[in-house]
Amino acid sequence: MLRPRIIPCLLVHNGGLVKTQKFTNPKYVGDPINAVKIFNEKEVDELIVVDIDATVLGKEPNYTLIKHLATECRMPLCYGGGVRSVEQIDKIISLGVEKVALSAAVVETPELITLAAEVVGGQSVVAVLDVKKRRLGGRYEVMTHNATKKTGLNPVDLAKKAEDLGAGEVVINSIDQDGAMNGYDFDLIQKVRESISLPLTVLGGAGSLQDIESLISRFGIVGAAAGSLFVFKGVYRAVLINYPNRSEKDALIKGNL
Repeated sequence: MLRPRIIPCLLVHNGGLVKTQKFTNPKYVGDPINAVKIFNEKEVDELIVVDIDATVLGKEPNYTLIKHLATECRMPLCYGGGVRSVEQIDKIISLGVEKVALSAAVVETPELITLAAEVVGGQSVVAVLDVKKRRLGGRYEVMTHNATKKTGLNPVDLAKKAEDLGAGEVVINSIDQDGAMNGYDFDLIQKVRESISLPLTVLGGAGSLQDIESLISRFGIVGAAAGSLFVFKGVYRAVLINYPNRSEKDALIKGNL
C-alpha cells in the first residue's frame, strides 16, 4: 500500500549542515553525517540532501561526501547540488544514492531529464522546482541558483514538462515559506498537483506535525518534506535532530487516506 512519506531535507554549506530562511542566512546546525546517523535510528522514510554551494559556485558534486552519506544512510537517499550531466548522475547512483535531484539543470538543459532517465531509470530522476510568489499579480515563478536567478517560468508548466521528459518525481520548494515554519503553501501545491500525475514532494513551511497532517489530509499520497521542523525544537529554535516515532506517524496518516 502506498503511504505518504515524511522526509527530512538537509542542506550542506561549506561542508556543514545548515538551515536557511527564504534561502538566505544559513545557520550552522551540525555535521551532516552525524545527522544521518540520528535519522537512521529514528527510521525516517526517506532523506533529501542538497549541497547549496555546488551550482552557485560551478563546482562538481562532492563525491566523497556523497559516498559517505550513502554508506551511512539506511533509508532511501535523494541527493542534489551541482548536477549537470548524465555522467555525474550515473556516478552518484553508482555510489549508492537512490535518487538524484536536478534543479537549475531542469531549466538550463531540460533534455538532461530524458537522457538521465534512459541511463538510470526515471524513478531515480527528481525535478526540484524552487518557487517564489511575485508581489505584483501573485504569480509564481521558478528561481534557480539559491533563488538568485529568475527564470520567468511558471512552476505548473515546468512540472508538466518535467513529467513529459521522463522525470520520476517533482519536488516543489517554496522560497517564501523556507524556514518560516508557518505552514505549506497549499495554493501552490494544489496548482501543481492538479497538473501532473507523478509522485509529488513538497518543501517549505512545515512548523509542526499538524502542518504535515493538514498536508496529508488535503493531498493524500504525498511527500511531506521539511527542514527546520526536523533540526530545531521550540520557539527559540534550539538545535535538536527530531522526527516523529512510528505511532506519531501512524496518527498523522490514519483517517486521512
